[in-house]
Amino acid sequence: MTKKSFPLSKVYRLLEPGPVVLVTTAHKGKTNIMTQSWHTMMEFVPPLVGCVISGNNYSFDALTKTKECVIAIPAENLAKQVVGIGNCSGDKVDKFKKFKLTPLPSAMVVAPLIAECYANLECRVVDTRMVNKYNFFVLEVVAAWIDPAQKNPRTLHHQGKGVFMVAGDTIKLPSKMA
Repeated sequence: MTKKSFPLSKVYRLLEPGPVVLVTTAHKGKTNIMTQSWHTMMEFVPPLVGCVISGNNYSFDALTKTKECVIAIPAENLAKQVVGIGNCSGDKVDKFKKFKLTPLPSAMVVAPLIAECYANLECRVVDTRMVNKYNFFVLEVVAAWIDPAQKNPRTLHHQGKGVFMVAGDTIKLPSKMA
């Protein structure tokens, strides 16, 4: 088998396993949504999620100050909104209004849920030690919600440069892993 060199600047495209999510924040009466694909599960109980939010993002300031957010998981039907949200800044646009998404009140945090997403995870920042160096936040999920009407949602997975894969078939194999 022949191997071909692969550009280091594109390695993230090979490792990006998780779904594209929408992160909501609320600060000083203003809500925002950002598109994000750089996150990872870190622990199961309590559920901890690590995520990178660029210091250049409008949401970075709100998350740093409030230490809370919602991770909303959209399905394929929201693909155009997901990309549109990622292509504009919340300092200039009310993204809920522009992309016709419905904010719902959260139970544990101020940031809103997104009604159209099939899952919403209310989160609090529990570790900021890597924020200054890597913009890496550790979030604890403090409440989780799903929309039972959305059966078998097909999630979006970013592969770079505007290319997305849509989750497809599910297979089940015998496993002793959690």
